[in-house]
Amino acid sequence: MEIPQAQYQAIENEIASDDSPVGIDAKKTHVMILHQLRVIEERLDRIEASMSSG
Repeated sequence: MEIPQAQYQAIENEIASDDSPVGIDAKKTHVMILHQLRVIEERLDRIEASMSSG
């Protein structure tokens, strides 16, 4: 997976946690992933709907 360095750094900074033994906030990370999956699902639903009506 290719991720531009600036975007990678922004994500890394967003999920970092000094309080976690693994260095990231796992709850925040999971919420971000689930949110993005929902955005993708909604977008896919719109694409499928437009293909069905066309």
